[in-house]
Amino acid sequence: MAVEATTAGRNRVTFLKVSVALQTVAIFFQASTAGLVLSTSYGELLHGVGARVMYGATMVYLLAAILAWRPGGGSPRPILYATGFLVLASAQVILGVAHVPSVHLPLGVLMFALSALDLSRTWGARGARGR
Repeated sequence: MAVEATTAGRNRVTFLKVSVALQTVAIFFQASTAGLVLSTSYGELLHGVGARVMYGATMVYLLAAILAWRPGGGSPRPILYATGFLVLASAQVILGVAHVPSVHLPLGVLMFALSALDLSRTWGARGARGR
């Protein structure tokens, strides 16, 4: 029975790591398609689809953080990070729809930097414990 609990805990940690990685890649995709919005006819479509994927990835990250904390016995700190990203992603969507690039673009850069930092924290956590 202890082996099953340990395996389940590892799966939740892996789900958390994968969800942070997915969020970071989705935000990077958004940055990549931002220039296409200005220069191509299909850029707005790609950026719009990417926005939906990024928002979904952020919700998956929140779900993974909750599952790693409550049933998995992990720290509640990732829930705070994931909630913060969901708030930032909501602001991004609102600013993008309202066409406010003066705030939308810097917020996107901030989100990518924070997500990359969170990714390095999440993926580096196991190595730090092993030392």
